[in-house]
Amino acid sequence: MSNTRKWSSKKQRSLEILIRLKRLYPDATCSLNYSTPVQLLVATILSAQCTDERVNLVTPALFSRFPDAPTLANAELNELENLVRSTGFYRNKAKNIQAACRMIVNEFGGKLPKQMEQLLLLPGVARKTANVVLAHAFGINAGVTVDTHVKRLSQRLGLTEHTEPIRIERDLMRLLPQPDWENWSIRLIYHGRAVCKARNPACEVCELADLCPSASVIRERLSVISEQAN
Repeated sequence: MSNTRKWSSKKQRSLEILIRLKRLYPDATCSLNYSTPVQLLVATILSAQCTDERVNLVTPALFSRFPDAPTLANAELNELENLVRSTGFYRNKAKNIQAACRMIVNEFGGKLPKQMEQLLLLPGVARKTANVVLAHAFGINAGVTVDTHVKRLSQRLGLTEHTEPIRIERDLMRLLPQPDWENWSIRLIYHGRAVCKARNPACEVCELADLCPSASVIRERLSVISEQAN
């Protein structure tokens, strides 16, 4: 199969997967609680290697004490660390949050920038965080958020052969309509948590199984095991 035909087939499959994910998770949206773009930035930084549920338990007290970039920029670092301690890696997260807010105050007039290039200048912000903030704070789909769920499912579904998040993102951007970039990621995350789990994917009940090369492989393995057992 030529490379062009390969991508055409992959795109058709990705669009059908998108249709089914929309049907399965019609109300999928960002599960972090926030009131302003800066608060979303902070919550997203805290969500690294931490559940959104845990972050949502931490942020009410955090944002009550430090609601915006100026107050976070001038916070006592020890107090900030204590407020975010339960999210893990709290020292590094607190340091990055404060440094990012200082840059927002000193270089961006206290307002979170809306450009990917400027967001990536902020401490603790890589493309994953920037994509989330741009999409949900400003309605700008600049890319596809690639977290561990999106990486795992995109590989299992045969939509990318890469392992690096930036290259996976480029593949997905090529396959999917831009308006669906961010909510594709959220729906894949929902599906990864509910069905396509890391260790024991529930292929037998997965509504994407007929579109998934990995599901076919797993079914073949189970069939062999069953025949050997008999």
